[in-house]
Parts: sequence; C-alpha cells; structure tokens
Amino acid sequence: MVTPKWAPTTTTNFVETSVPTLTTSTSVPSPTVPLTATLPSQAPLPPVQSWCIGQIFCPGAVLQTVNIAQLYSDPKTFVDKPTSKSAQQVLADFAAFNLTTVTEGDLVNFVDNDFLGEGLELEAAVLTNFNTNPAFLSNVTDPLLNAFAQIVDGYWTQLARNTNQSAVCDDYTNGECEGTLIPLNHTFIIPGGRFREQYYWDSYWIIQGLLKSELYSTVNATLQNFMDEIDDFGFIPNGGRTYYLDRSQPPLLVNMVYDYVVVTNDTSVLQRALPLAEIELAWWASNRTIEVTSPYTNQSYMLARYSVNNTAPRPESYITDYLIANDAANGTPLTQQEAEALYGELASGAEGGWDFTARFEMFPQFGDPGLRTYNIQNTIPICLNSILYRAHTLLADLYGDSNSTASAAHLQTAANIRAGILDLMWDASKLAFYDFNLTSNARNSFFSAATYYPVWVGIIPDEVLSSQSNAFGYFAAVNLVMNKYNGTVPTTFIDWTGQQWDAPNTWAPHQYIILEALNAVPPNLTTNALPTPGSGQSAYALVPSGQLNLTESQLPGQPLRGAQAPQNVTATGPGSDINTLNGTVVNGGNSSLGEGWAATLGREVANRYFTSALCSWHATGGSIPGLLPRLPNSELNLTGRVNNTGNMYEKFSMLNVDSSGSGGEYTAQAGFGWTNGVLLWVAANYGQLLVAPVCPALVPSAGSASSGALA
Repeated sequence: MVTPKWAPTTTTNFVETSVPTLTTSTSVPSPTVPLTATLPSQAPLPPVQSWCIGQIFCPGAVLQTVNIAQLYSDPKTFVDKPTSKSAQQVLADFAAFNLTTVTEGDLVNFVDNDFLGEGLELEAAVLTNFNTNPAFLSNVTDPLLNAFAQIVDGYWTQLARNTNQSAVCDDYTNGECEGTLIPLNHTFIIPGGRFREQYYWDSYWIIQGLLKSELYSTVNATLQNFMDEIDDFGFIPNGGRTYYLDRSQPPLLVNMVYDYVVVTNDTSVLQRALPLAEIELAWWASNRTIEVTSPYTNQSYMLARYSVNNTAPRPESYITDYLIANDAANGTPLTQQEAEALYGELASGAEGGWDFTARFEMFPQFGDPGLRTYNIQNTIPICLNSILYRAHTLLADLYGDSNSTASAAHLQTAANIRAGILDLMWDASKLAFYDFNLTSNARNSFFSAATYYPVWVGIIPDEVLSSQSNAFGYFAAVNLVMNKYNGTVPTTFIDWTGQQWDAPNTWAPHQYIILEALNAVPPNLTTNALPTPGSGQSAYALVPSGQLNLTESQLPGQPLRGAQAPQNVTATGPGSDINTLNGTVVNGGNSSLGEGWAATLGREVANRYFTSALCSWHATGGSIPGLLPRLPNSELNLTGRVNNTGNMYEKFSMLNVDSSGSGGEYTAQAGFGWTNGVLLWVAANYGQLLVAPVCPALVPSAGSASSGALA
C-alpha cells in the first residue's frame, strides 16, 4: 500500500498562479481507413434546424459528410474549429466534391485548408484578485490535505479564460470566417479538457469553489455572462457554443446569484439579476412545463421536463447520434421519423446533464440499443423539479419586501412544485423519490442519486421527519456504498450499460448534494449512532425493502486488487462490507465520541471524496514536495501518465479511489471545474474532519492481496 507521508504544518506555497500560455491545438485528421477510400453511403440529411446558426456547423451536408469520414476521434473537435475562409468560400469548396466519389484524403485536405485550430477564439485570463492563501485553508488541519487543497485552489488560474475578440467570427452570413463560439464579455472558468467554453450547470459547483477561494469578481463575471445570454437568447444555453442553442441545462442561475449575494453581501447584482431570472424561469415555464394529473390523488400540477425541439444529431456528437440511429450493429436502421424522434431524446438527455443513463431508458441495455429506447421527454424528473422549486423559493427570498407581489407568486409556484414532487415522486414505503413516467402514468422504480435532490432543496417528506430510523433509511444507500465499495456514491447502481451516468461512475455534484441533504435533516433526527447490520448481514440489510429495486447479489461487484484480481469481493453477507472498520470505514476519517449517524455519513462521504481526488491525482503524476513523493515512472507507466503532474478528473469510480470514471461518448476529461469546486467546498466545510488517505498501491507488494479493498 502507498501511505502518503506528511510533515509538520508548513507555510510553503504550493500554488502555481502564472497565467498559462494557451497553444491553440490543431488536431490532425486521423481517419481509420486509407486516404484513397471513398465514404460509406449516407442516410438522408435531417431537416434544417431552425435554431441553428449557419450552414457549416449545423446539421447538413458539410457536417454530416465530415462526420461520416470520422476524421477525428472526438466529433466535438470539428465543430470547435473556426473556418479560415468565409462561409461562402468554404461552402463553395465543399460543393466541388462529388459525394459519391469523394475520398477520405479529399476531406482531410478540405479541413486542413479551410479550418483553423479548435479553441482559437479563447485566451488565458488573469485572475487579478487571486489569493494564494484564502481563509478556508485554515480549516484543513492535516498538512498533506491542506497542501493539496492549496494546489487545487491554484488551478483556477489555469482554467480562467476570456474571449479572444480578435479571433471571433462575428457575422455568420457575410463575415470573413464562421465559428461556433458564443463570445462572452467577461472572464469565465472552463471545466477543462474538451470542454473549452463556459457551461451552465457546471458553473454552479465551480462557483461553490470560487466563493471559498474568495474570487468574488470571477463569480460576478460568471453571473454577468449568463445574464448576457438571457438578454441575447431569452435563456441560458447548455454551453458557450451556438450548437447548444436548442437546449439549456439544469436551471441553477438563481442558486448562483443567491449564494453570491449571501457570501459577498453585494446586492447591487440584483438590479440586473432579478428581472433576468424572471425571464429565464418564464422560458422554463413556457417551453418545458406541462400539466400532470396524479393517478394517486387526481390533483394536477405544473411540472417540468427536459424536452428539446430537435430532429437532427447533435452537432458536437453528430457521428455518435447518427450511428445510434443508422448503424446496422444496433439493429434495423431507424426510419427518418424514428431517427428524428431519437435525436430529440438524445438532445433532451444532454439538456438534463445526465448524458446518458439507464435511468431514462425504457429498456436498459448495453450501449446504443439502450439509447434507442430513451424516454426522457416523457419523464418528469425529480432533479429538475427540485431545482426549479428551489429557484422559486430563493427568488422570493431575494425579493424580500421589495416586491411582495412577485415574492408571493414565486412561493405559490414553489408550493405547487413541492406538492407535485411529494405526490408523484415520493414512495413512502421505500423512503425514496422516483421519477414520474408519463408513458406508464406511474412512478418509476429506478433508484438513482436524484432521490437526494428534494431534501437538498428543503422538501423533506413527513415520513422522513417522523423518526430517526426513517431519516436514516432515506440515506441507507449512502451507508451501503461507504461499507461495500472503495469510492463515492454512484449516480445509479446499474453497471452494465456502459453509459457515463451509470455505475461505476460517481460525480462531484452528487457528493455535494448528498452532503447538503444530510445537513438539511433536522438535528433532532440525527442524534442516534449509525445503525449496524444484524448478525450475518451486510449494510444492504439496512436499506428499506425495495428501495434499490435490486437484490444484494445484483449490485455491482467490488473487484479485489493484487494477486486476487480480477475476482470480486463476496457479493452478499457481512463479507461484502469490505471497507467496514470500527466506527468508520476505510478512507472515511476518524469517528468521534457521540457522533450521530448523519455526521458519520457526512464525514465518510467527505473523506472518501477527498481520497478519490487526491489518490487519482497522485496516480497520474501528482506530488507535493516534502509531503507526497512522486510515484516512480515504472508505476506511472501503468496509468500512462509519466509526463503528467496530476489529473483532477471530471468523474470518479465507486470501485477505485485512484482512477477516473469511464464509459460514455468521450474519454475521461481532466481539469476539472466542478471537481475542483466541490473539493474546495468540502475542504472549507469538513476540513477538520479530513484525514490523509491511504492510496492503494499501483504495483501491489507480495502478499498484499489479503488486505482487501486497499490491496
């Protein structure tokens, strides 16, 4: 095992704050077939999308043909490349091709001659008020974790961007070039990796970290960018590209504004924010909200869903969507009408942020066949309606006495949403929330991390409030993960779809939401000690019957490491709780006398999240002088990170604390905005409870297999 070494508290500054030099990447086309090969036959072009600007990067002949050629491993690469010529000249060059005889080589020359490097329109930004020693660091008492938090705090300087106005293609019809970047007027933080522009719901968790880092002007700039977009488009797009103009993302702007005002007391932002928040919420009410009548009470509610008006492959994922519909390996190619419906579902799934998951598949299956059954447009999601409930309650609070009429209207809307969530989505017998399915006109039975959103936003069912046993039962799956698995809480317990929002992947936002939901439980319901399973039982026995809709043996297996790999830990019974220790769990921090069950779970989740971030960073080349030595190249070769200095990943694994998540449409991304933001938030709020983790050895020593989860 690798046990990090730490020294007494030091004042050493570990932060890299220099402004990075951005080198515009120009991905080299790398087709997988000979350059002389002609392209496969194409399906008919999709309908023209009225929401999309331009003819090059919108669904049409150019975009489809370049994607059919599969010149780049990531289809987002092409749509992030501004043209080097006018749109008219690019279209003329393309029109010279005979699409029945055009070759891979022809298209390689076309993109090389007519397009520039992706991300050219962005430039590194200086965070002028950056503080290398924000106050929250004093809360982190462990020297190693304090130093790591300081390093992550410094990553903001590497992720800050401005629009490079000199490279922006302003006029989409008559300009000198065409591109997809939505130019922003203020500095912003990007997630990282392929996500080189500002994103909507990512920014909520980025802001949680920025506030702890005392980068208040950067938070304000982020808010101003979003408000500019509402001014321009009437809503906030998924991200800062024109190919996102058909969809939004979970509407967290009001939450961002509220948190900013609470921390800074800068109420001046409200003069602009309040009327624009009204416009955004009106957009959600007009475009995503429907009346739903409960089959349980016959009451009707106005509730929201993700439902994008789109009938073409997403430009940034064009070939991915196209093949789901047309690849014979997925079954009979879809008809044009079926394909158009599928494209709407896939775009709606992206709007929801969970792209993609078995949660919204009618018939969950591995890979593309499961995605063909996507049904998110006929789902009333727990998460979206919880977020909207909170948006209305916080907006009412922000109005206060300044506009009692508006405040009352928002509280009334919130009350309707709350009643709908409790009626349609709460299952009192299982102590969990489930999405409401419009197709079946019934509550689903699919368990996911979305169950924790309502309590996070303050919707606590009476059954949860009735006893400590029930309150714990609502969080019993969190306790199961802490004992049964090495990592943090997954979005779902389905691990065979290959989708990135299913197991084994875990995501920073959900660890934050779980921690905040635990904090939202009234203190009088959290004083009892954490329950323990009976003789011969595991933590699974503490989960309310039917809550997970999976037997214990159907849960994902926890692989062993070392000599016993790739075997799994025993699936059932007390032997499956491989991480259970006396009063805590492996990498869960230290128990304290009189600790209540919610405090125990919070401590364990916070420590396990910090462990995942630090151990995966260390396994990819991260080191801290005097505290955490760099792994030798012989070990870093195993992770392919010999030349790295540590990755902060977009997603983690419930199975391992030293690796990224996997699956989905693209390779695991490093950077990473919301991962960093949640880590700094955890450091600020749980710093004194954080204990330096024990990272598993990349190269197990002889006989280490017996040490179970950490072998």
